[in-house]
Amino acid sequence: METEKNKNTAEKKAAVLRADGAKKTVIIVGASSGIGYETALRLIGRGFTVVNISRTPCSMQRVKNYAADVTVGDTLEKAVAEAVKAAGGLYALVYSAGFSMAAPIEYADEKDYRYLFDVNYFGALRALKCAVPHLKKRGGRIVFVSSMGGTFPVAFDSFYSSSKAAVDMLAKAAAIELEPYHIHVCSVQPGGTSTGFTFKRKIYADEENREYAAKLKRATAALANMEQGGLSAGEVAKQVVEVLCEKHPPLSVRCGAMSKFYAAAKRVLPDRTTQFINKKAYKQ
Repeated sequence: METEKNKNTAEKKAAVLRADGAKKTVIIVGASSGIGYETALRLIGRGFTVVNISRTPCSMQRVKNYAADVTVGDTLEKAVAEAVKAAGGLYALVYSAGFSMAAPIEYADEKDYRYLFDVNYFGALRALKCAVPHLKKRGGRIVFVSSMGGTFPVAFDSFYSSSKAAVDMLAKAAAIELEPYHIHVCSVQPGGTSTGFTFKRKIYADEENREYAAKLKRATAALANMEQGGLSAGEVAKQVVEVLCEKHPPLSVRCGAMSKFYAAAKRVLPDRTTQFINKKAYKQ
């Protein structure tokens, strides 16, 4: 009897979300693959209208695509403006674009780490600035797909970790500024996640890494194992969708039991201890 009651309650809640979501448009920057794609799939299932903005179109028929490169000119701004105009409004923005590189800090090329920040941080910032004028009209949501790498540094992927830490702080600061307009900002922080992102990482060659070559190889192999043996993109996407549907979403969400454990450890353990644990994780 209780099970049937819970089932009916869940069905009613889902029906309300679908009915409500049918009137809402969500722009995802980076829905062509990985976490962004899985987020689009789940939002469509809940009746949301989904728009993808990326260099490569999303293959789902029910997703409206706009081409843009977050690092090039004003293509992102134009795409957001066109999408909102066509949809007649905006409920939420999800920023899921990302870039990663494995390189020693000492020998990293400036053009590479500037590009990384253009995608991971400045792209997120630009997307937020594009969305806010539309969201201020009736409130809404902004979700950044961040990473636990912003809390625990990834060995030889320092620029990625730095960019994600910056995104997490951007979310917290923006949440304060935008609260009067009923705009909720959240960063979703997954740990290792099994997507094609692992295989798109730019890895410097041994001759570029010089004396760091052996250590970098061990670190990137450990990272790849963490990712491919970690969360599924669907698990992270489920968390993103829950944040979009919550009445009072949190400022940040850690995805996965291990991420929550490491975050708790970070709060109570000395920095030297957490640094030691991190070094061991990346075979350093």
